[in-house]
Amino acid sequence: MSDEKFTAVEVAELRSELLQSGLDARDAAELMQAFLAGRGYGVSPEAARAAAFTVEGSGCSLEVMRRELDRIAMVQ
Repeated sequence: MSDEKFTAVEVAELRSELLQSGLDARDAAELMQAFLAGRGYGVSPEAARAAAFTVEGSGCSLEVMRRELDRIAMVQ
C-alpha cells in the first residue's frame, strides 16, 4: 500500500550515520546524494542541500528524513 521508496531500516541506517558523523548540512547533503545514487536514484545538489537543511531543522526526525528522501529521489 505504501509508495515510499526506502525501507524504514535503510532510512534508520542513514539517520544513524548522519547523527554519528556530526556532519554539517553540506556534507550531509553529499551523504544523502550517495545514499540515493547507491539505490539507483539521482538528485540535484540543490535539492539534496534543501532536504539536508529540512532534516537538520527537524532534529533529524526519521519521518522527516524519509519524506524528504522520497521527495527528492529522481529515477535515473
